[in-house]
Amino acid sequence: MRHNKHHASLGVTREHRKAMLSNMGASLIRHGRIQTTLTKAKALRPFIEKVITKAKKAAAATEKKDAIHLRRIALTDIRDEAAVTILFNEKVKQFEKRTGGYTRIYKLGPQRIGDAAEMALIEFVGAEDTGYSKSKGKKKGAKKAKPAAAAPAAEAAPEAPKA
Repeated sequence: MRHNKHHASLGVTREHRKAMLSNMGASLIRHGRIQTTLTKAKALRPFIEKVITKAKKAAAATEKKDAIHLRRIALTDIRDEAAVTILFNEKVKQFEKRTGGYTRIYKLGPQRIGDAAEMALIEFVGAEDTGYSKSKGKKKGAKKAKPAAAAPAAEAAPEAPKA
């Protein structure tokens, strides 16, 4: 059975997909945001968030041996040593207080001209960004009350003559 085996194949081979995600991850680390198709952005999100989690664990590691091990594992995912160095030395401070959700995907309006692919912008979420709070929905029995001062004023206003 193939339970829990789903991933975005992106229409390419396994080797090509790993290389593409590695390059996109390195570009995202260097630039902070990249523009790509929505499908690739959705595939990149879990990939890069796992690498960021490794960087956070390495920053919190008590032994140097563990930190080096986590850096080497990240290097197998993102095959760009300069990008991994930037992530582990500088960018990891940005995510220390976040428990997850390090990236955000914005859908961009127009589709790409050549193949009508939906475009998206994927970026890192800032450390101070709290996001939005989810609404708790409508409460039962709560009705909108009209303001008391506005009701008598509306009745006293003269009506305009109709032509």
